[in-house]
Amino acid sequence: MTESEVPNLAEMSLAEVAGLADAIRGQIAKAVVGQAETLDHLLIALMARGHVLLEGPPGTAKTFLAQCFAATLGLDFGRIQFTPDLMPGDILGSNLFNFQTSQFTLTHGPIFCDLLLADEINRTPPKTQAALLEAMQERRVTLDGSAHALPAHFTVVATQNPIESQGVYPLPEAQLDRFLFKLLVGYPSLEEECRIVARYGENRGAPRPADLGIEAVTSAEQLEAVTRAVAGVTLADSVTDYIVRLVRATRESPDLSNGASPRAAVLLAGAARARAALDGRDYVVPDDVKALAGSVLRHRLLLSPAAEIEGKQVEQLVEQLVEQTEAPR
Repeated sequence: MTESEVPNLAEMSLAEVAGLADAIRGQIAKAVVGQAETLDHLLIALMARGHVLLEGPPGTAKTFLAQCFAATLGLDFGRIQFTPDLMPGDILGSNLFNFQTSQFTLTHGPIFCDLLLADEINRTPPKTQAALLEAMQERRVTLDGSAHALPAHFTVVATQNPIESQGVYPLPEAQLDRFLFKLLVGYPSLEEECRIVARYGENRGAPRPADLGIEAVTSAEQLEAVTRAVAGVTLADSVTDYIVRLVRATRESPDLSNGASPRAAVLLAGAARARAALDGRDYVVPDDVKALAGSVLRHRLLLSPAAEIEGKQVEQLVEQLVEQTEAPR
């Protein structure tokens, strides 16, 4: 399916949403081996207008996946390599004085794009990390007292390396809470790694999406129609109650010193709607919530000191809470 074959409609049916998702998967499969679950979460985040934090060791195609994702969607892609000396102005831009006109001229930073890759976000100090807060929450930035809107589908895909501890600045809880998902990107399977080496073993330099035949299969107008279609997915009162009880259970667990906020419940509900739309359904089922609970909650929870001493893991606790919280039938 090419962009010309996708109907540019003011309204899009859920069947068309599911078909568009399949077209996006097909394009990315031309370049990226595996990572189907990560890609589905990226699609859900796009439909739910959420941001994604990718955590994984170097060389697992986190950056390349984000580049291919933006190319497939036809979005304006921006990338910031975070470093310890990066300043907020390097991200947002600034007003520079033009001596020829004797006026200040606004210079946009790389944040003015549709999809922003914040590479190794934990390598920059909290002051610079905080420059993204307003953009992620309000989809706008403020420069010298003036607000500047970002695109409606502005999305941050951030990456961080979990195996290094020197020269990194862990993201504060307030910023972690702005991310819809935290996805753990692991090493490929033996079969997938063989396919990667066979495909790229003779290449010199980093591969580019355009050179691999990736084409845009959608547009900003169609993505807006997708968002409206997702908003029409039914969320029954019983499923809403289930989401709230699950999130509240994280605050009552003795193994957690910090539970999830109401924002987590709101984002989980929106993500569940998007997952249902991805399957072509116009209603959310409890399995949608269960499938996304770990990705939505894992970065919002802090273990208690006693749980840390006992060697407990947040992942295991989330699974236990999902099992213990009664789901509607």
